[in-house]
Amino acid sequence: MTVNTPSIELPIWPYVYGQPSGSGKIRSFPEDFVVNEQLSFEPSGMGEHVFLLVQKTGENTDYVARQLAKHADVRQRDVSYAGLKDRHAVTTQWFSVWLPGKADPDWAGFETETIKVLQTIRHARKLKRGVLSGNSFKLIIREWQGDKATTLGQLEAMKKEGIANYYGPQRFGHAGQNVNKALALFQGARVGREQRSLYLSATRSYLFNTILAYRVNHNSWNQALAGDTYQFNLSHGCFKSEQPDAEILRRLLNKDIHPTATLWGRGEFGVCAEALAIEQQVLDAYPDLAQGLINCEVDSDRRALRVTVQDLQWQFIDETSLELSFTLPPGSYATAVLREIITD
Repeated sequence: MTVNTPSIELPIWPYVYGQPSGSGKIRSFPEDFVVNEQLSFEPSGMGEHVFLLVQKTGENTDYVARQLAKHADVRQRDVSYAGLKDRHAVTTQWFSVWLPGKADPDWAGFETETIKVLQTIRHARKLKRGVLSGNSFKLIIREWQGDKATTLGQLEAMKKEGIANYYGPQRFGHAGQNVNKALALFQGARVGREQRSLYLSATRSYLFNTILAYRVNHNSWNQALAGDTYQFNLSHGCFKSEQPDAEILRRLLNKDIHPTATLWGRGEFGVCAEALAIEQQVLDAYPDLAQGLINCEVDSDRRALRVTVQDLQWQFIDETSLELSFTLPPGSYATAVLREIITD
């Protein structure tokens, strides 16, 4: 079925710390983008599920999961992982394989030049999506050029104040077309189950980023507004407040809590007053996207507008190579850090 839909372009979301002060290249080599997953619990050592800590280079997560299923001779749905990781990188992440009453296969036989098994351990339950405490990054920006003093100032500001919690461009597909594909879906186009999930996620992310962009433009992305709902730092727990009091302002300043915006879908907004007016204004500007998510029975959620950048460190390896290391909570993007200091 061919569907004609209006086109939505992916904008350049507003910056928090001024325009990027430099330019450079990331992912010149896979080793320039290193990501290590951090589980939020310790596997018990006993159970029907084998947890494997896998280091992969230049491979995507779904491919490794499919290869694991083949090697272990199990159904693909019996292989799980906590989160997707970049393909053009060196990433270390956990997978689980359900092997009830079975011995471990020869995991060494699963290894290739680009896939290494670093650790295996048993656990009683399968690995579920999102059960991470965070992801640590070590990145090298090559062919860097720009204003070094300004870059260092921006890095200091991010270390102290955090960053706007934008979804990264990879969320929206090639040239940001996942949102347009969602519009086609809403108008009757038929897509596969996996693609449908990607397009719906991209749509919610686009609306969230647009609300966050509004609050960045109005200097309220890290400030309390009447009617805000707040999320605890490094937690999914939230609470509502009709009016910010001295305690909320203190906790915001200390980055113990963060304002949130809607991940739009069925259910209540979760905000009121000024915060509600902003979210309603954005949703009213994109009625096809907002109603499409409702029609597809997507449930609403909340996401923090601000995220802390833990353990942020940097050094110039030479005059044109800048190395960064930091940790982000699950669901936050390294590109949200990089975009504040460089254009590529």
